[in-house]
Amino acid sequence: IPGGWLADHVSPRKLITISMLSTGIVGFYFAAFPSYTMSIIVHAFWGVSITFTFWAAMIKATRDWAPRSEQGRAFGILESGRGITELAFSTALLAIFAKLGSGDPALSRIIIILSVMNILVGAMAWFSLEDSIRENSESKLNKSSIGFREMITVLKMPVVWLISIVILAAYCAYWASYYFTPYATDVFLMSVVFGGAIAVGRMWIKPISALGAGFLADKIGASKACFWAFIVLIFNFVVFTFTPGSPKLILILIINVAIASFAMFALRGVYFALFEEGGIPLAITGAVTGTVSFIGFTPDIFIPLLGGVFLDRFPGQRGYQYFFASITGLCFLGLLASIILRKVVK
Repeated sequence: IPGGWLADHVSPRKLITISMLSTGIVGFYFAAFPSYTMSIIVHAFWGVSITFTFWAAMIKATRDWAPRSEQGRAFGILESGRGITELAFSTALLAIFAKLGSGDPALSRIIIILSVMNILVGAMAWFSLEDSIRENSESKLNKSSIGFREMITVLKMPVVWLISIVILAAYCAYWASYYFTPYATDVFLMSVVFGGAIAVGRMWIKPISALGAGFLADKIGASKACFWAFIVLIFNFVVFTFTPGSPKLILILIINVAIASFAMFALRGVYFALFEEGGIPLAITGAVTGTVSFIGFTPDIFIPLLGGVFLDRFPGQRGYQYFFASITGLCFLGLLASIILRKVVK
């Protein structure tokens, strides 16, 4: 939330540059393998440089960059690009790490490479981003006027809470996808290699799905795109809940994982486009981003706990069934929020 307020007062161009440069510079220190205590401090600093100064600024810069009618494709391109770079750099860095011997010196060099990349991207951001393209021409709010009273106004906006619920439900589905691999190995008795293939295949779907969903959202509306994605996810998790765990039914598992991944990454590609559809003023995009992120990303806290409780108390397929059933209910909550949001917008 403080990071969102900051993004409304300081140019995203400056914040993103500061974030990337500081993250990279501190990375050089971490590559020298400091003490455990100092390593904890470094990670705490990264929590600030990656979240406080970066996250809301990135969302605001993306929204500011795209015209009103192309918000879906803008956020679709963002999520798709994140997926492509994640796959490309993870593969490349893993190959370099293996070639360097996979020991401490290799790890240090990988950290240095990542640090250099952050610094280079920070420099690129400074020279390529522009300050408030749309905000200067559209906004009636002055940056200095956005204070505590405006933050309270944000919390009173129904669309903010509805978008928060949509993101929360979508993020629950995203977290549930991490359970596809152990579900395949524990319940369908597949090999660990097969489970790993499911995890990798799921990530290859991300760029295609997010980009396609972004363009679709510009045609039918972001809330309508979210509605159909939740419909698909509810069906998928119902199938996960009731399909018997048998190697003979592995094709059903593969198809269901693929379809669920398409719907899940489609949601991630368009849910921030709901800001424009919901009539959120550009000048308070940072404040809204901070608020909906604070609420929407709480599955980071409770979904691993929920999955652990079910799988500990009900080992095997029964535990997974209860877990996927609970995710079905959360997706239904997201579906209702997207329906209400569309009515509110109209």
